[in-house]
This record gives sequence, structure tokens and C-alpha cells, in this order.
Amino acid sequence: MTLVKFNPERKNNALMPGFGDVFESIFNDTFFSDRMVSRVPAVNISESQDHFHIELAAPGLKKEDFKLNLDRNQLSISVEQSSESKEQEKNYNKREYCYTSFVRSFTLPESADHNQIQAGYTDGVLKIDIAKKEEAKSIVRQIEIK
Repeated sequence: MTLVKFNPERKNNALMPGFGDVFESIFNDTFFSDRMVSRVPAVNISESQDHFHIELAAPGLKKEDFKLNLDRNQLSISVEQSSESKEQEKNYNKREYCYTSFVRSFTLPESADHNQIQAGYTDGVLKIDIAKKEEAKSIVRQIEIK
């Protein structure tokens, strides 16, 4: 196996040396980069003896902004929020619209109990607990060595 290092500074435009610089300056502008970056919240998924746990970091939202849908084994978490801030200075009127929306979907395992899903939103973290079916819960016991 060969290890190849990625060098973003390397320019392979031998035929047109300045051509890539034009597009690089446009797309590295903060106006474009702020809108092109995917703004999907980070998720932690863990498993305990009798539950699956999903934690989604989404600060600044309210619990009313979230919609949780379960379709067969597919759990979808969606948010659609729009806000408007308005500032007035002298004779100028400035408005900024901000639309935040995302959808995260997770395929639940067969061992998940679809009737026992609980969700709560505190301190900017959406916590979802999905109970396991009784037959899927792990049994822990001490085995005697003979």
C-alpha cells in the first residue's frame, strides 16, 4: 500500500498557471463559503444494555422546531426554522433573513422497540432514547469455570 500525502497548495495548471487562482479567490470568499458549508448538526450514537441513545447537538433551537418521524425502521429528525432580525440606523434599514433547515435519518436495527422511543431537548442537545426489545437485551451473567 502506498501512502500519498494531500497537498492543497500544489497547483497542476501548467498550461494555464493563473486559471485556478481566479476560481479559488471567488469560492474562498466568506460570502460563498458560509453558504456552501453543510450545516448539519453532529450526532453521537451509543448503546447501553437496554437502550440505543442518539444525541444531536443543535444549540439555539426550541423543542417545537424539531419534528421526529418514524417510517418503518427509518427515524428522521428534521428542523425548519426561519428568523428575521431588523436593525434601524439613521435613515438606513437593514434586514437579515436566516433560514435553518436540515434532516438527519437513521435506520433503526431490528432489535429496537418502535413503541418505546422517548425524546427530550435540554441545553442545546436533543436526546433520543430507543428501548431494545426484550429478546434483544443483553444478558450478563458470571460463568463458573470447572
